[in-house]
This record gives sequence, C-alpha cells and structure tokens, in this order.
Amino acid sequence: MTLDDAAAQLEALGNPTRLKIYRTLVKVGEEGIPVGQLQNRLGTAASTLSHHLQKMIQVGLVTQERQATTLICRANYATMKGLVGYLTEECCVEQTKSCRSNAA
Repeated sequence: MTLDDAAAQLEALGNPTRLKIYRTLVKVGEEGIPVGQLQNRLGTAASTLSHHLQKMIQVGLVTQERQATTLICRANYATMKGLVGYLTEECCVEQTKSCRSNAA
C-alpha cells in the first residue's frame, strides 16, 4: 500500500456518514446487504447514500455486486486489513524498548 492510497482511504472514512455506512457494512459481514436495506437501516436518502458509497468504492473500501435486480454492498475486507496493517506495520520500530505487544 502506498501513502497516497492510505490517505485516500482514510479521507473517505473521515466523513461521519461514510464511517457509519462502512461500520454497518463491516457488521453485516461478507454476505453484504442490499442497498435498499442499508438505506432503511441508516435512514439515509438514496441519493446521499449513493454519493457516499461511490466515494468508498473509488478507494476500494466497498464493493457492489448486482444480483438480478438487487445491488449488494460489501465491505472490502482485504482493503480494510491492508489499511490497518499499513497503519500498524512499523509500530514502535524506533523505540528502544519494544512496545509491539502493547500495540496489538
């Protein structure tokens, strides 16, 4: 992961509405959730939800899959794990006394 990729993903999650959407997608798991159910669960207008989802799709945090007439939204767990790993991979490397066990 590059610094620019991480910055773009963190920027996408830096909006309270998008963070709420993303946390909901993480909670529902790998099966995902139909966009209509996501909209109902969050009480968000369809156009607002679409705008925020698009931002997270652009940076790879969310995927969408069409199943017949239903659009399923999912958190992209590989991207999420990559971002968390990028943030923590060098934890305490410059510290003389190791703190790695406390960072996990």
